[in-house]
Amino acid sequence: MADADAAVPPVVVPSSAPPPAPPGGAPPKATHHGRVAAPVASSNEDTEELPEFEPFGAPGPRGFPSLAEYLDITKVDMMKKRGEINHQQHHTDRFNTDFLIVRRGQEFQVKITFNRPYDADKDKFAVEFGIGPSPQFSKRTYMPVFPTPERQSPWVGRVVVAAGPEVTMGITPTADAIVGRYRLYIAVVTPYGIRRTRPDDSRDLYILYNPWVKEDVVFLEDEEERDECVLNESGVIYHGTWDDIAERNWNFGQFDFGVLDACLYVMDRAGMPIVNRGDPVKMARIASAMLNSRDDDGVLVGSWSGDYSYGVAPTSWTGSTDILLSYYRTRKPVGYAQCWVYAAVFNSFLRCLGIPARVVTNFYSAHDNDGNLKTDIILDENGRIDRKNTRDSIWNYHCWNECFMARADLPTGFGGWQAVDATPQETSDGMFRCGPASVRAIKHGELCFPFDAAFVFAEVNSDVVFHSRKRDGTMEVVKVKKDHVGRLILTKATGSYDSRDITELYKFPEGSVEERTVLEKGEVYGCARDQSTLPEADVELRLPALEVAVGDDFELCLEAVSRSGEPRTVDAYITGSVVYYTGVTSADFLFKTPTLELEANQSVKELWQVPARSYMKKLVEQANLHFIATGKVKETGQIITAMKVVALHMPKLSIKVSGLNKINELMVATVDFTNPFSFVLEHVYVRVEGAGVLSPVFKYYGLIPGGSRMTWTEEFTPRRAGPTRLIATLDCAALRQVSGQLELDVLP
Repeated sequence: MADADAAVPPVVVPSSAPPPAPPGGAPPKATHHGRVAAPVASSNEDTEELPEFEPFGAPGPRGFPSLAEYLDITKVDMMKKRGEINHQQHHTDRFNTDFLIVRRGQEFQVKITFNRPYDADKDKFAVEFGIGPSPQFSKRTYMPVFPTPERQSPWVGRVVVAAGPEVTMGITPTADAIVGRYRLYIAVVTPYGIRRTRPDDSRDLYILYNPWVKEDVVFLEDEEERDECVLNESGVIYHGTWDDIAERNWNFGQFDFGVLDACLYVMDRAGMPIVNRGDPVKMARIASAMLNSRDDDGVLVGSWSGDYSYGVAPTSWTGSTDILLSYYRTRKPVGYAQCWVYAAVFNSFLRCLGIPARVVTNFYSAHDNDGNLKTDIILDENGRIDRKNTRDSIWNYHCWNECFMARADLPTGFGGWQAVDATPQETSDGMFRCGPASVRAIKHGELCFPFDAAFVFAEVNSDVVFHSRKRDGTMEVVKVKKDHVGRLILTKATGSYDSRDITELYKFPEGSVEERTVLEKGEVYGCARDQSTLPEADVELRLPALEVAVGDDFELCLEAVSRSGEPRTVDAYITGSVVYYTGVTSADFLFKTPTLELEANQSVKELWQVPARSYMKKLVEQANLHFIATGKVKETGQIITAMKVVALHMPKLSIKVSGLNKINELMVATVDFTNPFSFVLEHVYVRVEGAGVLSPVFKYYGLIPGGSRMTWTEEFTPRRAGPTRLIATLDCAALRQVSGQLELDVLP
């Protein structure tokens, strides 16, 4: 049989033909072989254990002699209890964890107990740290730390206290050390080789970025702002409209059990090389792609459809903890998110790893998908909106993040706050991500600086351009609104639940010389603006502000103001639409065509009653009504416009607590809601959580009849003393964005 097999000639494959398929028909598996000696280490979960004994040479005929007479380790104390020095000095005592968590560039301590008194003159040992698979000193993934000043590695070591067999070792990682989970060993040198402690998960430790140390590139000098943007777990995210701002409370939960591991897994899932994880610029850029599920099965699935049957509605979430832990547990993207959810979870990710971060909201945010600074609205010849040909939209608001870091890749002065955005809008270098873009570069029009500064520049600086479309298809610019987009940019204030206006960080005052110079510079970098020079109309349309509760009838007012010394006649159109917060129209519910007669220098008002039944059945989530008024002045032919977004106010949840209001003592939270409508609310989810006191929980109600009251009580035991907030939401298809909050100060 062997001879017969040998007689079979080998199969020769011509060079022009594909190679034969392997058994089973599967394509050959791609490997790194032939390109690099080993695959790039990109998983913090994978570890390669160091050998317990590493000989200096080959053993003799009888093997190695007994090592009992040499120094041995009996105990390693990581000093990781919440009240001990490490967590206190490294500002990590809030983490709900069984492991040691420290920050780079700052000393932490480990207590080692030997089998006999330590003799510094003759005993040699080192504390070794390894991260990821195949740790190597040349890649800084393996780092030995020595107790004597004569022999040091990049990480500095010293003996803090030596008392008999106990030695307290002080260890200072470099300020640019890789961030992640490390394995720790104690290695003792004997004449025959190095003897190490056995691998032990309980001795693993986490090293984070350190905004408290000047040498770290994420150092933030302002103490109050640093505490706010790293340590604060309770946030406020702003939405609504610029003249009727609403608040959404959020529990970032960056210190909750398991969240740190989930954040590190996000980087593993991205395939981010371990060696790059000490660079916050690379970390933030990769995370901005990984927080959304486009391209890479990242954390969150975005949806603006209104149908959230296979997940949780974006308006139902109360915090980031459930989202990050679900992704870590299932290894699958979590549904669903919209811009504020992306920003909130991204904020948790950054703060958890030690990068100062905050959520910002830009009111009237342009989505630039064609590289210019124009948002085009098309009108017909009479001034009525041509919805068929109007493709651009302006988001009522858009949320993104800022993170604080030095930028060695940019000229001096462009470090500090950097804009990053995880909402998938446009691709950057082939993936849905945005930033980090220097906020200072955006303000000064330096749009060539990486990354994506031009995109954010357009979000806050675009012009709204109205075009009149003729019957032959030609278009003419009839009006340009230069102050509509980027009307107001807010973030949470430091140390309070108030808002802080940071518009001046992104742009110079509207109409100033500096603003004009910056916009001209932006054009040099390809952000084209409309250069139309139009005479100012002598008639103005106005839509006054409205505050309306969902389900209420209200009165709509259109005012025309003439500044002409002659009579004017305006043929006007006013359209009321239900819109998503992205500016996309869902349905029209009102259309009026008044003719306004004005005497010289006169103003007139036109009023309409808008019954709730006209818009209620057409509402989409967030309940935004968009009114656009356009008009054509008969005497001059000029087109005039006014726009107004009305965010309907939602009913509120009530939260109360009872109990001793003390750490480790049982308390009860009571959530109350009364259905204010005559119709039944179906498939209702109520959620509640509180940072450090109550883990996220939810309850389902099949229906809440009109006018009836819902009461839910939940027991909890505070885990941590200090001020916090309980946050609750109620969500169903017919009613989104119902929420409530309660401030709580837990006593020690």
